Amino acid sequence: YLDGEPQQGRFYRWAGVTIGSVSFVVFSGNLLLLLAAWVLTSMGLHQLLLYYPERTGSQRAAWTKFAISRVGDVLLIAATALVFRQFGTFDLAEIFTAVQGQSGESGWLPAIAWLFILAAVTKSAQFPLHSWLPETMETPTPVSALMHAGIVNAGGYLVIRLSPILVEAPAALAALSIIGTLTVTFAGIVMMTQTSIKRSLAYSTIAQMGFMMLQCGLGAFSAAMLHILAHSLYKAYAFLN
Repeated sequence: YLDGEPQQGRFYRWAGVTIGSVSFVVFSGNLLLLLAAWVLTSMGLHQLLLYYPERTGSQRAAWTKFAISRVGDVLLIAATALVFRQFGTFDLAEIFTAVQGQSGESGWLPAIAWLFILAAVTKSAQFPLHSWLPETMETPTPVSALMHAGIVNAGGYLVIRLSPILVEAPAALAALSIIGTLTVTFAGIVMMTQTSIKRSLAYSTIAQMGFMMLQCGLGAFSAAMLHILAHSLYKAYAFLN
């Protein structure tokens, strides 16, 4: 797709960084490592979104995404700090074991759950923080395929991965269900009004992420994981096709 372009090497470089960072998010059994990989993924994607830095649309979309992602990073950092204060460890297996022996109302658990869920909402283009995603169409289509097939799913994966903590805060999960329902309804309607196929696919992704968050909010974490995999395969094919 980018054969012969002078910035082709830069694309491969930052695509490698981004894919590697996403892999660390998935494989990490340590909350601190997950946080570092989460931030690095966002940084790599920012460089890919600015592949054509001379385009005004690229700059606007990239910096809007950058600002929203930094809000998510702050929320995730705050949650991570509270987790260490509550449990004295960053190891996820130890944290999940400790959570099972505590009441959902004990200590910082409710606040931790809310912070994790809000961080996930910022990462997965949920309403009303969705506006950056349809604006990223100035980036090369392979970047769009990568972003919609994997990176935008990171918020949903975070909720699934940390579900043993989040189930201790039913109010937070109920709020996630409401946000997901609003997102899937809004994006599904807007998708049908688009004349650009790439923007239509972008709103389709927003709607699918909303549906995935609704599943998580209802406690159907296994279904949400299956949804992530199916949507990734479909949306990567749709963009590249």
